[in-house]
Amino acid sequence: MIRSMTGFARRERQGPWGTLTCELRTVNHRYLEISTRLPEDLRGLESDVRQLLGSKLRRGKVEAGVYLRSTAASTPQLELNRPMVEQLLRRAADVGSMLGGIPGPMSALDILRWPGVIREVERDLTPLAGEALALLGETAVELNESREREGARIHELLNQRCEGLTAGVALVRARLPEISARIRAKVGERVAQLGTQVDPERLEQELVLLAYKMDVDEELDRLGSHVTETLRVLEADEPAGRRLDFLMQELNREANTLSSKSQDVETTRAAVDMKVLIEQMREQVQNVE
Repeated sequence: MIRSMTGFARRERQGPWGTLTCELRTVNHRYLEISTRLPEDLRGLESDVRQLLGSKLRRGKVEAGVYLRSTAASTPQLELNRPMVEQLLRRAADVGSMLGGIPGPMSALDILRWPGVIREVERDLTPLAGEALALLGETAVELNESREREGARIHELLNQRCEGLTAGVALVRARLPEISARIRAKVGERVAQLGTQVDPERLEQELVLLAYKMDVDEELDRLGSHVTETLRVLEADEPAGRRLDFLMQELNREANTLSSKSQDVETTRAAVDMKVLIEQMREQVQNVE
């Protein structure tokens, strides 16, 4: 089953550290391109995030955002560097004695402003990192489910257009004997209008040459073959976007050749209808993973 490259998923998880939110957005792209947005506490997870998403997605431009809304209980705790404070006070006393015993003015705020006096208590972020990766994995699963639903709709549209192409090929093929007979009759009429004797063998050679130039059996065969391959790829359990894109190019090439060789209004109209269907398919295929 094919998957679309367009999708969105969002999940939340709560814990003692607060509320984790993960959002994934994807749009079509030639390759897999991942951009991340992580909270400061989880910056070290960027490589893991890319690896996880790379195992879940094959193509598309991916915007991955993980957001943390901390609770009061998870607010960073600060501790006082007592040895440094004591050292500062001793040095302040030394300076005061050097100034004749007059202690220099030093308030508590002055001490707190000194670099290194206040430091954040180091936290164990391992549980939070594990929860973030687990949440990302769940969000990626939900994203793929939405992409598969969109892919099912694309699959249906492509099937319908393949049926239209098959019908067009059958229509043109059914008209080939009539077209050949009409051309033969038209050439015979023109020869009769000339009122001259024509070598029957030479006339037959010219008719064969003309028929060869207008022969579209090969184009019809290739069109049918490409449609069959497109239907097979649509049912395969593998990323199909690039192969489908190649098949659309081949279908368009054969439809163009069929149109250029046509000597019949109905055949030309059928070729144009095929090109319209192929263009519609190509637009849909651009969004297939």
